[in-house]
Amino acid sequence: MNQDTICAIATAQGGAIGSIRVSGPDAITITERIFTPVKVGKQLSDKKPYTLTFGHIHNEKEIVDEVLVSLFRAPHSYTGEDSTEITCHGSTYILQQVMQLLIKNGCRMAQPGEYTQRAFLNGKMDLSQAEAVADLIASTSAATHRLAMSQMRGGFSKELADLRGKLLDFTSMIELELDFSEEDVEFADRSALRHLADGIEQVITRLVHSFSVGNAIKNGVPVAIIGETNAGKSTLLNVLLNEDKAIVSDIHGTTRDVIEDTVNIGGITFRFIDTAGIRETNDTIESLGIERTFQKLDQAEIVLWMIDATDAKSQMEELSGKILPRCQNKHLIVVFNKSDLIREEQKKDIISLLSSFSKEDISSIFISARQRSGTDELQQTLIEAAHLPTITQNDVIVTNVRHYEALSRALDAIHRVQNGLDANISGDFLAQDIRECIFHLSDIAGEVTNDMVLQNIFQHFCIGK
Repeated sequence: MNQDTICAIATAQGGAIGSIRVSGPDAITITERIFTPVKVGKQLSDKKPYTLTFGHIHNEKEIVDEVLVSLFRAPHSYTGEDSTEITCHGSTYILQQVMQLLIKNGCRMAQPGEYTQRAFLNGKMDLSQAEAVADLIASTSAATHRLAMSQMRGGFSKELADLRGKLLDFTSMIELELDFSEEDVEFADRSALRHLADGIEQVITRLVHSFSVGNAIKNGVPVAIIGETNAGKSTLLNVLLNEDKAIVSDIHGTTRDVIEDTVNIGGITFRFIDTAGIRETNDTIESLGIERTFQKLDQAEIVLWMIDATDAKSQMEELSGKILPRCQNKHLIVVFNKSDLIREEQKKDIISLLSSFSKEDISSIFISARQRSGTDELQQTLIEAAHLPTITQNDVIVTNVRHYEALSRALDAIHRVQNGLDANISGDFLAQDIRECIFHLSDIAGEVTNDMVLQNIFQHFCIGK
C-alpha cells in the first residue's frame, strides 16, 4: 500500500464544474483540514462512505469556494484507498487554490496515471483492465468505446484466466508424473492432453488474429493514396478530411513527404496517407519521398490508386507494373480523377483498358476531387472495403501491441507443446513450454510485470486518472 497521499485535477479546463481527486491514507484527514461542512455536526471523518457533504473550502478564515465532497473508504474506492473527490466551480483560479491548499496540508501532485496504477497495485483491476482505462478515455468512435468497455469490464481478463487455469491443470498433471518418475506412473493421458492443447491453441490463435481488426478499429484503417504527380492525390485528401491539410499545386512533385491524418467515415476511423507522386526524377529529396510512398503502400490495407482520367492509358502503362504486384493482398480501389473533363464513352474505354491490365477483381470509381463529385460514392466504397465486423461490448478483440506480442509468444510456446506431444518427448520439456505459455499470458494481466513496464504503461495516461 502506498504511504503518501496524492491529489490532481480530474476535469478538463473550461467547464462550469471542476473535480479534484484525493487518494491515500491521509486523504480524508487532509481534506478535512481545508473543508468545513455547512451543516454543523459530524466532521468529514465521521461521515459514512459514499456520501456527499456540502460545505466550504477555506484558506484559514477566507472562503475559497462552495463545494461538494464525495467520501470513499478503503478498500471500496477506485484506487482501493481512502479517497475524496472535491467538486467545485470550474474556475482555473479556484481549482489551483484548492490544489495549493491540499499540497500545503500534506498531499503531493499525482503523476500521470497514478490513480489507475494504484488501483492495479491494490488489486482493484488487472493490468489489461488498467490499460483499457486509457483506451476508454482516448476512444473516438463507437467501436473503440465498445472495445475499451469490454476490456475494462474484464472480458479479456476472464478469457486469459480461463486459459491460465487450463494450462495450470495441464502442467500439474505433467509435473505429478515427474515426481513419480521412478515408479513409471503416467497420470496424464497424452491424447487428452493433446485435445486440451489444441483447444488452448485455437483460443490463442483467435486472439492473435483479432489484432488486425482491433488495430484497425483503434488506430484507423490505413489507406494509402498513390499515383503519379498531379493526379489529384492531395486534393482528394483535403476533400476527405474536409480541410486544407495538403498543399495543392499544378507544379509536379509538390508533395515531397508523407502526410497522414485520420477521419471517421460511417463510424469507421480511416488513416489516410497522402504520398509523393511517383515519377522518374533526379531530385534527391523527391526520390526519398517516392521511396517512402512504396513503404506506405506496403503498410496500407486499402490502396487508392489515383489516375488522371484525361491521361489514363499512359499512367496505367507507366505504373501498373510497380503498383499491382504490391497490392495482391490489399483492397485496391482505382480512382479516376478529373472525370468532369472526359465524356461517358471515354469512361467505358478506360474501364475496358483497366481490365486488360489485371485479371483481379479491382474496384474502380470516377470522381472529380476539385468539383467534389463522386466523393460520397468513394466514401461508401471505402466503408465496404474496410470490411470491419460489428463490435459489441461482449467481443474479445486484441487492440494493444503489448498484448499481441505476449500472445504471439504464448502461441509459439503452445505450438512447441503440441509438437512435443506428437513426438512423445519427456514430460519435463513439456512442462517447461507450458510454464512459458503461462508466463506470457500472466504478463498481459500484470502478474509478472516489472516496474519498468508499469512505468512505460502509466506514463502515457493523463494526470488525474
